[in-house]
Amino acid sequence: MKLITAHKILIGSAAVFFAFSPGGSFATYSASGDPWAVARSVLYLAVAIGFAVYLKNLRHLYKLK
Repeated sequence: MKLITAHKILIGSAAVFFAFSPGGSFATYSASGDPWAVARSVLYLAVAIGFAVYLKNLRHLYKLK
């Protein structure tokens, strides 16, 4: 396995993790009304989008075939 393959797997799994994390934070907000839970939810969603964009553009960034 090439190093870039392992990198893609790790970035992809991080993107999936951060895509589902806002659901848990929003559930915390619904139960307790904690405003920081909403902030965490938005932050997690932004990180997930960032990882997804990075993964999509990885080929172009490192000039891979």
